[in-house]
Amino acid sequence: MDKTVSLKDGTELRIRFVTRDDLDRLLAFFRALPEEDRQYLRGDSTKREVVERRIQDMEAGRVIRLAALDGDQIVAEGALELAGHEWTAHVGELRLIVARAYQRRGLGTLMARELYDQAAKHKVEQIVTAMMRPQVGARNIALKLGFREEIIVPQHVKDRAGRIQDLILMRCDLEALWREIETAFTLSDWQRTR
Repeated sequence: MDKTVSLKDGTELRIRFVTRDDLDRLLAFFRALPEEDRQYLRGDSTKREVVERRIQDMEAGRVIRLAALDGDQIVAEGALELAGHEWTAHVGELRLIVARAYQRRGLGTLMARELYDQAAKHKVEQIVTAMMRPQVGARNIALKLGFREEIIVPQHVKDRAGRIQDLILMRCDLEALWREIETAFTLSDWQRTR
């Protein structure tokens, strides 16, 4: 997958699969994120070994990773984590982060659409996403994309600063998700990016 897309303001970016050659670009992307954006990531992605592990998981087929690039610079990274267990083989987990300068310009939605397409190709029927309670913006975006809160686990995870946070698990079946996305894109200027 490798395509050019246009943001709401007309900026053209490239969305493609992450490759091993992106290691240094990914490190630069994560290191450039403000601390308040990194504090809710599962691991310290400013460390080379953490990013290398992400790439290894991708190469092993456990994760599909996409990057959005402005020129040669990664400005967003998204992942669809595939469960791989018989009980949950139909479930994928969505992870997505967008650089501040590219937020509110439609990039997150474009990246999500490409990840949903990958989910369909891998026969994923349900997509989940997990976040901490302070991630209000992420929760609002997920709700717009058809996710619904399923469970809140009080004081279950720690953020990067070591503070205990509630974990919110959201879920949506792919068919319902596609309906929500098509409605959102029909109402927006999505047609310019096709």
